[in-house]
Amino acid sequence: MKNILFEFISKYVSLTEDEKNAIVSLDIFRSVKKGTTLLKEGQKSKDSYFVLKGCIRTYYVLDSEEKTTAFYTEMEALTPLCVISKTPSEYYISCIEDTILTVSNSDMGVEINSKFPKFETLCRILSEELLAKQQIDFDEFKTSSPEQRYLNLLQKRPDLVQRVPQHQLASFLGIKPQSLSRLRARILEKSKE
Repeated sequence: MKNILFEFISKYVSLTEDEKNAIVSLDIFRSVKKGTTLLKEGQKSKDSYFVLKGCIRTYYVLDSEEKTTAFYTEMEALTPLCVISKTPSEYYISCIEDTILTVSNSDMGVEINSKFPKFETLCRILSEELLAKQQIDFDEFKTSSPEQRYLNLLQKRPDLVQRVPQHQLASFLGIKPQSLSRLRARILEKSKE
């Protein structure tokens, strides 16, 4: 597990053995079973997540219906808004698959950043990349039709189609599961022509 994390980090900054040992000493690695809820609406949390293996999703429950807003898979990080705002969460985070992740909190961040300043640089770079990616995803969602959203998903994240239950995928695309079935059938027909 730690080697996967160190390999990822090495794309941004190089780590000394002391820095690697400091990360390992934080006891941040967790194996979580499929179906586990990491955060519930109304709950406060200091935890941030980094997916090493598996898939987690964020979703709201509106009028007794789950509305999926994001999926996080290998080498993706999630810091829930409630961690930053220090308020109760407005959404849920749960595991779609058996998942291995790192779980860290802001206290750990302060400690490790004071000992090893390059971690602050790493966090800043990752935050900037994540913000840019989220802005692009948001813009694409707002400016595209459900069919274009699905085709974008097939192009950018084809693994999700196999890994995520259809009703969650449909919710993420902003449509009903029946509409997703019809959309898939229509795309399949077009590909045969």
